Amino acid sequence: MSRKIEISHRTIVFTVIFLLVLWLLYFLRGVLIILFLALILMAALNPLVDRLERWRLPRALAIALIYLLIFSVIGLAIWGVIPPLVNQTQNLTSRFPSYLESLKWLGVDKEVVYNQLNQLTEQLGVISSGIIRTFVSFFQNLINIVVLLVISFYLLLERKNLGRYLLRFFGDNAEKTGIRVMDEIEKRLGGWIRAEIVLMIIIGLLTFIGLTLLGIDYALPLAILAGFLEIIPNIGPFISAIPAVLVALFISPLMALAVAALYFLVQQIENNFIVPQLMAKECGLNPLITIIALIAGFKLGGVIGAILAVPVVLLIEIILTEISTSEKFKRI
Repeated sequence: MSRKIEISHRTIVFTVIFLLVLWLLYFLRGVLIILFLALILMAALNPLVDRLERWRLPRALAIALIYLLIFSVIGLAIWGVIPPLVNQTQNLTSRFPSYLESLKWLGVDKEVVYNQLNQLTEQLGVISSGIIRTFVSFFQNLINIVVLLVISFYLLLERKNLGRYLLRFFGDNAEKTGIRVMDEIEKRLGGWIRAEIVLMIIIGLLTFIGLTLLGIDYALPLAILAGFLEIIPNIGPFISAIPAVLVALFISPLMALAVAALYFLVQQIENNFIVPQLMAKECGLNPLITIIALIAGFKLGGVIGAILAVPVVLLIEIILTEISTSEKFKRI
């Protein structure tokens, strides 16, 4: 005799509400991305704002000064780095066929290299077009950037009033929990972002200085690549070394070994001196979790998904840790 399965009205209502919430989150994903980016920016900048405020600067003025500094650095980078970067990249592209010709003395079949490069070019073309489409779709409207900066500005401005707002709407327990979670977000998320930015700049500079001293062409784009790929733990530095070693190989095998030694030295300096100093007060994610998060983020949301992957995982870890250590959870 078959049993009759009964589903309560409460279960049906809960399921419908849950599906509606998922649909609403998907429908508002563009807005949520901007809000999350604003939260990341707030977490990264708030310690700097607090420090300026301790110097008796009004909080609004402190935020404005930090914004001005960021815009100035970006403007100087565009003015000083982009023109030579474009020039060196174009030169590298135009001279690549002659580099292939020089591979003959190594006994390498040029046709095999061409076939492999064509496959690589097709894959890079797909990735590049995806990157371009992602950034164009996100930044095509200047209003998005303005909204992001305005939301971040007000989040920074009202950061110290968070407890009062939570107390007003949710009560005393929510105030304490909310402040504790926000402090942890600032410590973990903001600290991770600041440390990664500093790490990328240092690695990029060290690589640029080393390649320049060795007389390697295209030192600027290769160094920028090394800096950006620092976001990928362990694997990133290895990937960034490959094009530099290949460029050096066209000079001589000895120079290729010298460049490989340079990247190895930079990696050792990073692991033994830079990272311990930068991350001493920060609790980062496990490298394996970071790599998985980056891959999953890129698969789900392209470049923006990869950029947001690690912050999202950090945020989830903070929230789950707070839930698991709460008194209600311990009584279950």
